[in-house]
Amino acid sequence: MPSSVPSFAELLGACQHSAIHLEIRDSYAPTPRFEAWQRGDRITWEDRASWWHPYDQLIADTVARGVVIRRARIVSEPVSEYIRWEHYVTHANVTAGEQVRWLPRRQATGLALPGNDFWAFDETLLRVHHFSGDGAVVEDEITDDPALVKHCVTAFESVWERAIPHVDYQI
Repeated sequence: MPSSVPSFAELLGACQHSAIHLEIRDSYAPTPRFEAWQRGDRITWEDRASWWHPYDQLIADTVARGVVIRRARIVSEPVSEYIRWEHYVTHANVTAGEQVRWLPRRQATGLALPGNDFWAFDETLLRVHHFSGDGAVVEDEITDDPALVKHCVTAFESVWERAIPHVDYQI
């Protein structure tokens, strides 16, 4: 059965001003890239052609259109192995044009946070990720409910204010 949820590329393509992404999990389902990193494989950052993916190009093209893309991650410390890998590969996100910040979970206690990761596009539309316990995406939900969008955008901004820029966050 085909999904009625627009693809990420479609949502980003329709975006005019801003796209924000909040990640609150300490691990997600393993990927081949993560498993290679676990085996000791490292990226040759100087050889961009070896690691530049369609996602990176989509982000770069969107930023070139004037859309500001920000990602905030709330992480437990000491960080999980998965977060250690995410920190390593965030070089690609930043190179593509994303602004990325990290918030240690202990600094998030006083924040009213949603229970799920999400993307918000132009502060009018949400793509909410629903995960299984082992970190696999079960479903993406799209909503333009103004109260829910406002809650999520407000939560993101409160995280962003406290979070540490990627270049300064040491693990």
